[in-house]
Amino acid sequence: MKQATVRTFVYPARFEPGDKPGVLVITFRDVPEAITQGEGEQDALWQAADCLEEAIAGRIAGGRAIPKTSKAARGERMIPVPAPMAAKAALYLTMKEAGITNVELARKLGCDEKEVRRMLDPRHPTKLPRIQEALDALGKRLVVSVEEAA
Repeated sequence: MKQATVRTFVYPARFEPGDKPGVLVITFRDVPEAITQGEGEQDALWQAADCLEEAIAGRIAGGRAIPKTSKAARGERMIPVPAPMAAKAALYLTMKEAGITNVELARKLGCDEKEVRRMLDPRHPTKLPRIQEALDALGKRLVVSVEEAA
């Protein structure tokens, strides 16, 4: 039996002191364009997730690769891509890996190609069940998990 491929969208981030007291600079080695900062730990965590989401959105919009996640190294914290963007990234990658076009997916879903474009549009607020339906049509299963907050 073939083992299922599991893809997560939680990336290691390094939090380092900034130029000013209380400021933390956040970088992601797997997503080098994602660099941000926050004032204090809570703001830095929020800024890190927002920055990571924007970087993944940019990669989808530009038709670029979305890197696999690395394990956290000493001193790094794992930051999840917000769920709606992670679902869009999963659909984007699944379509790319399967070599399926928007038109082909639309045919499988019985919808117009514009709807598939909207599902892949990082700025469109696609409902999660619709993305799940698209992934199901491609033989994938969307799994959501909950972990203790850092």
